Amino acid sequence: MATLLLWIVLGAAVLEAQPSDLRGLWEAEGKAYVNLETAGVIFDPPNGRIPYRPEARAQAAENFARRASADPDARCFQPGVPRAALMPYPFQILQNSRAVYIVYERVHSYRILYLDGKPHNEGLAYAMGDSRAHWEGSTLVADVSSFSDSTWLDAAGHHHSDQLHVIERYTRTGPGTIAYEAAIEDPPVFTMPWKFRLTLRRRAGAELVEDECDVDSSGGRHHVTPFKE
Repeated sequence: MATLLLWIVLGAAVLEAQPSDLRGLWEAEGKAYVNLETAGVIFDPPNGRIPYRPEARAQAAENFARRASADPDARCFQPGVPRAALMPYPFQILQNSRAVYIVYERVHSYRILYLDGKPHNEGLAYAMGDSRAHWEGSTLVADVSSFSDSTWLDAAGHHHSDQLHVIERYTRTGPGTIAYEAAIEDPPVFTMPWKFRLTLRRRAGAELVEDECDVDSSGGRHHVTPFKE
């Protein structure tokens, strides 16, 4: 339903002389969604470690210990950026001359990456951030800010504050692949900016399914399979 409504709003998002065609259903390779530090995707700094401040590293350790119940994604909240691109669920990219649109299977999340050059909406706490984008040759560069601190970066409890700033780069590298790179900056949490890179692979013939949430008798929220009877 979410995908259908977005198609209606976009009028099918016809491609209009864009530098690169990113349209299609995509899904990340690898296990970065489980733990960015152990997945081998962080290339800056070279040691592959997230450059936490000491107190933030302690918070990450506490999150990890409590991850079964504390992970915002497990409780049906939006995954955030860049986590939404890492997860083992497909997402669909549409584009036209005005914007690039990303619809995620996970909890009906979506983003609009505006190409009109207008400034960010400042001071608003978006779980998925506020995205502005431009083309650098055939690479789509998305500048994402105005976050809340309600999401994690992966399932291991790596976290951020509401000062998070993300620069994403999407580069088509073949008929079925996109190189995805994210630069992460958050001075209250990290001592320096850091970067990771992974491959998005096309899911030919796939389609997004409805990701629904149940609320139990104690008010807890959890994902349910779309095929549950």
